[in-house]
This record gives sequence, C-alpha cells and structure tokens, in this order.
Amino acid sequence: MKFMVETSARHVHLSPADLVTLFGEGYELTKKKDLSQPGQFACEERVTIVGPKKELKGVSVLGPVRKQTQVELSMTDARSIGIAAPIRESGVLDGSGACKIIGPNGEIEISEGVIVAQRHIHATVKDAEELGVKNGDIVSVKIDSDGRSLVFGDVVVRVSDSYALAMHIDTDESNAAACPRDAQGEIVK
Repeated sequence: MKFMVETSARHVHLSPADLVTLFGEGYELTKKKDLSQPGQFACEERVTIVGPKKELKGVSVLGPVRKQTQVELSMTDARSIGIAAPIRESGVLDGSGACKIIGPNGEIEISEGVIVAQRHIHATVKDAEELGVKNGDIVSVKIDSDGRSLVFGDVVVRVSDSYALAMHIDTDESNAAACPRDAQGEIVK
C-alpha cells in the first residue's frame, strides 16, 4: 500500500501568549492554505529564527496555535544557525534547542522547543490496520524517485482518526531522495 510523502519545510507553531508578543494583542493568524492534516494550515505570517551563528528570515508560521511554541528545522538549518536541535517527535520538547524568535511586534527567547522532526507517518486507525502497523511502531519506508530512490529507517507511525494518511519528511530528507511533488512511499520489512 503506497501513501503520499510530503516535504515539511522549516516552520514554527506558536503558543497563544507568544503569538501576542510577536504580533500584538488580539492578533489572529491569517490562513494562507490548508495543509493535508485536518485542521492544520499554513499562515501568511512569517518570523525570523535567530541562533548563535546567524538567522533564518521569513520562516512560516503554521496554525492553529498550540500549547507550547515549537520550531521545526532541518538538520542543515539548525547547524547553519548554530542550534543543537535534537531529532524528536512533534511535541516532545523537553531539553530541545533554544533560539530567539522575532516578529513584527516583538521578540521572544525560548529555552527549549527547537527540534528536527522525526520522520513520521500520519495514519487513521483504518489506514494503520491496512498498513499492518500500530501507533508508535518504527518502520522503514521506500521512496522511489528518478535516480535517488531511498529507504528511510526510523520512521515513527502516529495513529489517530484525526489524521489523514501521509508521511512527512524534512527538506534534507526530501532532497536526498530527489522527491518529486507527487512522491509516494511504501513500508518495507
């Protein structure tokens, strides 16, 4: 069974309080487009991520707001700006990297929250059954491309009926496999 593989570029999820600090009191995120995961969307808003070495300007904000601010970078991004960002599942932020985030109305310093997202598959309960996996399983996924097909190991399966079936990899991983826009993946044993 094949499934869509999407490239997740660098982005930020903001907490309500940090949204206010960066963009102003009463500010609401402006939806640019819906993402494949239900209820998730890319926003018009952009911020600057500052590390010890340099900064990344124009980093996308994703909505809706979350309980805790989280910055997701590729390993190349993190290293280039001097942040030690661990590979983690989304939301697992204890002991993760630190940075400054600059918005049009202010700036914040986060002591943790910068990660390199672990590659993962979102699946509904039905999708997981069809794939023969369960929540938390670690699998390998083959992605065929023209001249750079790869098998990615250490792919975590995340199962919830609030998801839509898709695998997410970052820009480093996508470039390594020369993923086309319509990339497909398949679990291999």
